[in-house]
Amino acid sequence: MTAPIRASWHVGRVANRRPETPSAVRLELDVSTWPGNHAGSHLDIRLTAPDGYQASRSYSIASSGQSTRVMLVVEELPAGEVSPYLVQQLDEGDQLEVHGPLGRYFVWSPTESDRSPVQLIAGGSGVVPLFAMAMAREYESENADFRLLYSVRTPEDVFFANELASLTQTAVDIVHTRRAPPESSRAPGRLTQGSLGGFVFPASATPRIFLCGPTPFVETIAGWLLQLGHDPTRIRTERFGGTG
Repeated sequence: MTAPIRASWHVGRVANRRPETPSAVRLELDVSTWPGNHAGSHLDIRLTAPDGYQASRSYSIASSGQSTRVMLVVEELPAGEVSPYLVQQLDEGDQLEVHGPLGRYFVWSPTESDRSPVQLIAGGSGVVPLFAMAMAREYESENADFRLLYSVRTPEDVFFANELASLTQTAVDIVHTRRAPPESSRAPGRLTQGSLGGFVFPASATPRIFLCGPTPFVETIAGWLLQLGHDPTRIRTERFGGTG
């Protein structure tokens, strides 16, 4: 079991921001009181309007370890209360209230004694916590075998494109559902029950599986994994809706 880190409220300052995709922004927060976090953790961001109205949303953390720099990637949901502000208006130097780190179930640590393979499966922006796990694995010379299966609409929608291409400790498969890059050997299309088995560790390898994405994606993939013979106790899921 990964040791818990005490969650509390903090004030973070936006140290850096840059576009990640046409609809998402990468934010690097400087949180001087941050205690560090495990890969796969999340936090809450709370915004307070001049009239006192408050809105908060949870966001996965794209970084991990003992650092006071916290990286997020936020995708804008047009009807959302929080994400449009974070993507369109938040600027470097601005401050945010954050609560965390949160989550003990959906985390991975290089110190875990279990060395069975780790399968990461992401749909869209669900790649954020899995990216943190892959990066944590990147700095370990000896650890579990890692694979990442990432389902995304188009090449322009890929989060962490440069970093994923540079990973040496995680095998990465990107499935484009609507439009693939010209050099791709795969035609665009959704994952199917038949194709999934070719992208993931076999059930006989007893992998630990971390699955994150929109609720319909997670429920569908989890069901297919069970039909492929994977142990349900080895599958950890995290899903999100559209309240942003």
